[in-house]
Amino acid sequence: MGSKLGFGGLLMLFALSLSEAQPASWQKPTWQQTHQEPEQTQESEYGKPVQQEIPTFQRPVQKPAQEPVDFQSKQVLQGPVKELAWSFPEAPEEPEEPMGPFDLKTPLPANTVAVQCGENVVQVEVKKDFFGINQHIQPSALTLGGCAAAGEDAGAEALIFESELQACGSVLTMTEDGLIYSFTLVYAPEALPGTPVLRTGDAVVGIECHYSRKHDVSSDALRPTWIPYAATKIAEELLVFSLQLMTDDWQFERPSNQYFLGDLIHIQASVMQYMHVPLRVFVDSCVATTAPDVNSIPSYAFIENHGCMVDAKITGSDSRFLPRVQDDELQFQLEAFRFQQDSGLIYITCFLKATAASSPTDAEHKACSFSPNGWTAADRDDRVCGCCDSGCGFGSGSDQNADTALWEGEASLSFMVKENLRSTK
Repeated sequence: MGSKLGFGGLLMLFALSLSEAQPASWQKPTWQQTHQEPEQTQESEYGKPVQQEIPTFQRPVQKPAQEPVDFQSKQVLQGPVKELAWSFPEAPEEPEEPMGPFDLKTPLPANTVAVQCGENVVQVEVKKDFFGINQHIQPSALTLGGCAAAGEDAGAEALIFESELQACGSVLTMTEDGLIYSFTLVYAPEALPGTPVLRTGDAVVGIECHYSRKHDVSSDALRPTWIPYAATKIAEELLVFSLQLMTDDWQFERPSNQYFLGDLIHIQASVMQYMHVPLRVFVDSCVATTAPDVNSIPSYAFIENHGCMVDAKITGSDSRFLPRVQDDELQFQLEAFRFQQDSGLIYITCFLKATAASSPTDAEHKACSFSPNGWTAADRDDRVCGCCDSGCGFGSGSDQNADTALWEGEASLSFMVKENLRSTK
């Protein structure tokens, strides 16, 4: 008995010593008990029941989650705020197209020809920039009455022509007080090398040398003395002939060259005279072709016999000249037509003339239209149209003034005529 107690006492002391040996800082984790187990009893060594303590565990306390932030909440601005100066850029405004037809600007006169009239010869100097548009002409295309340039002034960029008064196609006109030698400077350009295009048009410049005629009355034969009328004369006689398709009111150039059968094509012939004496323009003849070559086939001459509109007589059309409004312009209307078995462009080439506006009209310088009542003139002198049914020219009762200066040239245009197809119901 005594031995059992001694062994048990030792056990108790050993257990106590183990509990004291644990560090002071160590503590049992505390857990929140979720459920409680039933107490269990255990008998001791002495037969007495010993109640066994079951440790209670607690779960760690969790901190509440952070409340969600409302990102759409409005911020309260503190203090004054500078206003924004930036704004959305405005859309650019499209420029408005001007109302009404396009107004074609008239080119300014070009002072590029100078003439020196000598006692026996005439010398003409022509700038290579013949039209004053910063575009040099083709020297080979410029002639004085068929004569080529005799030389060139490289410094002045000019071509020099020189001729005797009776050479290079000159025309002598005698007046009561003097003699006039007239020359024609002609520019007829060709297409640029390797291309079918032109950069300048045809031009004709009339050049005159005036000389006073004086006589000495004696037993000797009459000997005229040639005195130059003007030592130096600047030629302001650059002429440009043109044809234009016009709008129905004749106010502007027509922007389109397409027509339908039955339409009236309004055409205006004009001579741009710059600072020349006032001129009157005439349409001497016109021919229509299917190619630019005036000699091509087929062809149709609708104005001939020095200004007779024969289309109205041949086809019964409404083609006619309009009464003249101003001397340097002549307007006529042509009823649209097409060539048989051809629907392409129609080319019109007209031979134009210009005379001094003070000169009267005659059989070779007229504009006559045919009507059921006969021939009528655009210049209101119907007598000059009496030869349109026969042949007009000198000796046909005309009052042609042989002293009247005359300028000639060609002009052309093209247009297309389509069939006017209308649906029938």
